[in-house]
Amino acid sequence: MTLPLAGVRVLDLSNVLAGPFCGYNLARMGAEVIKIENPNGGDLARRLGADPAMAARLMGLSFMAVNADKQSVALDLKKTEGKELFLKMVERADVVLENFRPKVMARLGLDYAVLKARNPRIIYCAISGFGQDGPWATRPAYDQIVQGLSGAMSVTGDAQSAPLRTGFPISDTIAGLTAAFAIASALVEQRQNGRGRMIDVSLLESTLAAMGWVVSNHLNAGVVPQPMGNENFTAAPSGTFATATGPLNIAANEQRQYETLCRLIGREDLACDSRFADRQARKQHRTALNREINAALAARPAAEWEAMFNAAGVPAGCVLTVPEILREPHIVGRGFVESISGTHEDGALKVTRPGFRLDEPFAVPMAPPELGADTRSWLRELGLDTATINRLASDKVVACATLPDLGPLAEAAQ
Repeated sequence: MTLPLAGVRVLDLSNVLAGPFCGYNLARMGAEVIKIENPNGGDLARRLGADPAMAARLMGLSFMAVNADKQSVALDLKKTEGKELFLKMVERADVVLENFRPKVMARLGLDYAVLKARNPRIIYCAISGFGQDGPWATRPAYDQIVQGLSGAMSVTGDAQSAPLRTGFPISDTIAGLTAAFAIASALVEQRQNGRGRMIDVSLLESTLAAMGWVVSNHLNAGVVPQPMGNENFTAAPSGTFATATGPLNIAANEQRQYETLCRLIGREDLACDSRFADRQARKQHRTALNREINAALAARPAAEWEAMFNAAGVPAGCVLTVPEILREPHIVGRGFVESISGTHEDGALKVTRPGFRLDEPFAVPMAPPELGADTRSWLRELGLDTATINRLASDKVVACATLPDLGPLAEAAQ
């Protein structure tokens, strides 16, 4: 199949998660994504993850999660020759992606103005904690810091547990998706009229943008958002309820759904109770309504209620663990988890595809690259001979995953 971004070349200088997750989504959509890594260890995520042995050989599971379908070229951008090799690659690229702190690329002599001079069509996407300018621009930032500053932690949890961090790095992830969307949009314009773009993606602003309803209620109605735990602030009954066997999420957000819920739990009287008669009243008397529903739900297991409610058009779902949802026939049948053979010490590496499907199946992705796996082939593509490549490797300007090429000596030995 031909993927939508086939023919697009991305030079990805990013590390750890936000940038690499952006690059992973672009790669799965068909772009040729080339990681430009520091020869001394490469992407920090190569040393992260739950398998110490994989991390020790610079193929940590954190790295493996978001770097399939990419190449790796190891260049020291602090050295003049390494910088010039990178600029030659920029001339042949469509996109440059980085997530350094602002001004780092300028100090390297590789900021947007320099790259644009070499390739006017280049799309340059910089992901940072707080954006490329402003009072906070140069502050160090990690996902946890941004979650706290954005207000996301203040509305996560309940009155007793908030502020609470989400169970995964949500700000990094949202920023990666934001960057991928912005790059894909800029590529449409580039293809139409050859225009390049500078894209400034901020983790903080990406997170705030994703909190649209919460932010809008404050900006336009003066509401100070409060942590509501597992309750939905827009409707009731809508949240997590207790059953005979465990928690169950129910979202009876519409009047018809609420009345159906009351009938199914044997409490049709709740539909006539003046405290719960309409949407606003139910929100005002949420605690009393939840108490009545929880008492009725204690009669059956969560799975039985789930099936009954969904069959009648009342959205409901058990609260599953990650292992449980990954075993569900629905997820298995849709091919969300893919296996890449020969990339993990215990056998095939399992990765997840993007959160969408196309009208043709995704191809099985290439394994995440070893550090410098593609350095030698790219240097040859740039016109360097064997002796020069070996010298650059010896001088640590580059790193190659393969052994030094002996060139004519090796050919003579054969």
